[in-house]
Amino acid sequence: WLREAELKHGRVAMLAATGVIWVEGFGPLPGWPEADGRSQMDVFWDAWEEHPNAICAGIVFITAIELISGVATTMGRKTGERAPGDFGLNPLQFEITEELALKEIKHGRLAMWAVMGQIGAGLMTHEPAFGNLDKIFS
Repeated sequence: WLREAELKHGRVAMLAATGVIWVEGFGPLPGWPEADGRSQMDVFWDAWEEHPNAICAGIVFITAIELISGVATTMGRKTGERAPGDFGLNPLQFEITEELALKEIKHGRLAMWAVMGQIGAGLMTHEPAFGNLDKIFS
């Protein structure tokens, strides 16, 4: 159960870290608030004010996915038919080796720390992640 949770949170963190970098580098989706030199957390609260229904729909969607994957995880664990984190989604047919699985775990752990840093720095300084990075190296 713990390996399953670590994989899931690592995958979400990798997407989140990439998303923060993408939005700061290229801007948000059309119709969503611009960062304009502010942290992503400040922008989130602007988005909450402008699009509360979209954010609530996202939360409902994520809840549904969590419920479905929770049932799949529990059933697979009981029968022993699946490895932790294996949902049978491999469209490019990569060979999953021990080395590749270890890399995913390590990158997921790093991404969890990165997202904590991005969010924490944004809450403390109210500046974007790249703005905080510039201050460190200047």
